[in-house]
Amino acid sequence: MSGDTRKTAEGLTYLSGFGNEHGSEAVPGALPEGRNSPQRAPLGLYAEQLSGSAFTEPRATNRRSWLYRIRPSAAHPPFTETHNGWIRTAPFTEAVPDPNRLRWNPLPEPGDGTDFLAGLWTLGGNGDATQRTGMAVHLYHANASMDRVFSDADGELLIVPERGGLLLHTEFGMLHVEPAHVALIPRGVRFRVELLDDSARGYVCENYGAPFRLPDLGPIGANGLANARDFRAPVAAYEDVEGPVEVVNKFCGNLWRATYDHSPLDVVAWHGNHVPYVYDLRRFNVIGTISYDHPDPSIFTVLTAPSDTPGLAGVDFVVFAPRWLVGEDTFRPPYFHRNVMSEYMGLIEGAYDAKAEGFVPGGGSLHNMMSAHGPDRETFDRASAAELKPQKVDDGLAFMFETRWPVTLTAHAAQAEHLQPHYDDVWKGLERHFRPLH
Repeated sequence: MSGDTRKTAEGLTYLSGFGNEHGSEAVPGALPEGRNSPQRAPLGLYAEQLSGSAFTEPRATNRRSWLYRIRPSAAHPPFTETHNGWIRTAPFTEAVPDPNRLRWNPLPEPGDGTDFLAGLWTLGGNGDATQRTGMAVHLYHANASMDRVFSDADGELLIVPERGGLLLHTEFGMLHVEPAHVALIPRGVRFRVELLDDSARGYVCENYGAPFRLPDLGPIGANGLANARDFRAPVAAYEDVEGPVEVVNKFCGNLWRATYDHSPLDVVAWHGNHVPYVYDLRRFNVIGTISYDHPDPSIFTVLTAPSDTPGLAGVDFVVFAPRWLVGEDTFRPPYFHRNVMSEYMGLIEGAYDAKAEGFVPGGGSLHNMMSAHGPDRETFDRASAAELKPQKVDDGLAFMFETRWPVTLTAHAAQAEHLQPHYDDVWKGLERHFRPLH
């Protein structure tokens, strides 16, 4: 990573607003006025539509962008199947669904020259990518920038860095993503990942289903949680590169590669709402109790991917951001719980307020549907005896991918050396305190 790359990343400007009808041009006059596909596009460019939804979906959920590029996407040689590495895709059939509580340490160090794509490691998931339902949980650990371009036809990618900054070069422009930020790459959008530090590590949620959107606020009202204006879309920036470029496409669970004679990141102008975003998790407007009891964790939802059942998400992205705890006569850490939804939790920095030890940045835990979980014994003892004065929780940043179906592990996740062998022990010593009244 050069100082110039870091300077470029930190100097980027953005367009503001989630779901907006954005437009941007890297060269003045490249974006046509008054029509999407003129007989001759400006500056000798090619007009091309990228559809992230069916043409006839309701306007509120329709996703598409028009791209004005140096060469059309159709100008490429055939793809040939290549090795999937550690990437797996739903349906997951390598292992049986496991009802046990599971927890992993961070991924081991990668071999030299491991880029973001080679460093993707699938933990598990659910649904069926070919039916556009469900999700997958991946982790990544990389120590080299990509010199190839990747796109995912199976789903959109929510990238959650835990260590090391990233500069994402996309068809729409560049995004600078650091730990405590997330990036959302829509289905089918091509991109490559340049590291801003010696190595990078984090998490990825691959959403096969309906695209992520901001959750409805209901009685909260018009404001709160993740504000639309805090999501940043890139401004147009293109690569005019002649010469061989490897392009990898994930399609129905397998990786396919082709060698282009040019960079496909050659979009000079664009407009639409099927666009990438970056979001700073520390801008999340946390809503909580100011009287008693602990709100359900749904109150911390940043993005949701709806299913065919109202309120039942294919996947929710939830963040446990810094916040004040002030509940009266209230056990303040997350309560003991059994949930019809399945929960994968990761830690970006610090400590999580329900686990005193063992849950570390870069690691993660899986509590599949109806598996009993909650604070460990040390946390329970401390919170039960704590003085209930206002308390600021600001020493950690955790998140959760919550999904409607059980998460089935890949074989390598079920057998991983970094799978903690005695996770159940954190609940040992939760003693009987029941004393009947006489």
